Amino acid sequence: MRENMNEKCAVVGIFGHEEASKLAYFSLHSLQHRGQEAAGISSADGQKVRTIKDRGLVMNVFNEKNLSTLSGSSAIGHTRYSTAGDDSILDAQPVFARYDLGEMAIVHNGNLTNAEEVRARLIKRGAIFQTFMDTENLIHLIAKSEKKKLLDRIIDAVQKIEGAFSLVFLSRTKMFAMRDRFGFRPLSLGRLPNGGYIVSSETCAFDLVGATFIRDVEP
Repeated sequence: MRENMNEKCAVVGIFGHEEASKLAYFSLHSLQHRGQEAAGISSADGQKVRTIKDRGLVMNVFNEKNLSTLSGSSAIGHTRYSTAGDDSILDAQPVFARYDLGEMAIVHNGNLTNAEEVRARLIKRGAIFQTFMDTENLIHLIAKSEKKKLLDRIIDAVQKIEGAFSLVFLSRTKMFAMRDRFGFRPLSLGRLPNGGYIVSSETCAFDLVGATFIRDVEP
């Protein structure tokens, strides 16, 4: 059965801070109530995107040793709440992929209402799926886009999906955050005290890292 409900999942993104993965970890702690099945963090240092994820609570998935391997000034994180679908590690996020423009990780909260239709079209075009997650559709749409720049590919991909969602994309050097056109899924932007920015499903994550609320991410 395909996972089609991610409404209570949490997403977070940290950009422009030397301890990005640690701040993502603290933020996920404050968002643990939005998902207890799995947790994951991807970080980027300008050269490589690294990902650690597993089933379980944030405190059980991460420790000082494995967090230290997630170097870089950018990081995204996710806690998973599933109501249907596989509960294996394959369905934990972030979803990581290598493609022609380099490396990328995505975290997603929400429901893509045309996911099965999009997946069927992609399979006909030769795409091979490893999970039942809606999120994997985005990886394939971005990889198959004919646009030259990553942001243009992301926009191209998002225009092909329908539903209620918030998304954070991480490449080796950039981060992009967006919501569905109606703004059904929450995503807020904040400023970190020592420089950098945070996006999160809930502003309670801002309190734990001392961030100041700027505004909600516009649909």
